Amino acid sequence: MANQDDVRRLGLALPGTSEAEDHFAFSVPHKGKQKGFVWAWNERVESKQPKVPSTTIVAVRVADGDKKKVLLASDSAKFFTEPHYNGFPSVLVRLSLIDSNELQELIVDAWRCQAPQSLVEDWERREP
Repeated sequence: MANQDDVRRLGLALPGTSEAEDHFAFSVPHKGKQKGFVWAWNERVESKQPKVPSTTIVAVRVADGDKKKVLLASDSAKFFTEPHYNGFPSVLVRLSLIDSNELQELIVDAWRCQAPQSLVEDWERREP
């Protein structure tokens, strides 16, 4: 079972990653812009009230729609989506249902999708 501390630890371990100052989100600079790769999902807790950031569910960027379909089909309790994310390459992840190894794999893959290729290659050369 993972939590936001695990997300923070895994995200910030990747080169160039920064955490947003005003919300739970992690990004990497690419071509002068911050590119998000994992962030808190905003959920509607009370009807007709604004959505609030979840502490138990994160959105994670994926490579493409095919990867999204594979994850969603692999475990519908752990991975899900909502209409807001239709057509967008990301999945929603219930942290209570994922172990740290699988979460790390998802976060690293998400970072690879958003980081500059040169940064990814430098990091991969250094990894054992």
